[in-house]
Amino acid sequence: MYYVYIMTNFSNSVLYTGVTNSLICRVFEHKNKVTKGFTSKYSINKLVYFEHGVIAREKQIKQDQEEKKLN
Repeated sequence: MYYVYIMTNFSNSVLYTGVTNSLICRVFEHKNKVTKGFTSKYSINKLVYFEHGVIAREKQIKQDQEEKKLN
């Protein structure tokens, strides 16, 4: 089973959308900056949304976010 999730930073100024098969482990990795990259750079540490889903749903969410940014 896969989860599509959205996380943000302390000030809610950056959103990160991802997909994982282990939500608890992935959130732990983000909060503890296990991997260098976008989420550690922007201190992504708060889970704000998740759902059971597939990669197609993740792509849809990212596209919706990009359209909102452009508008």
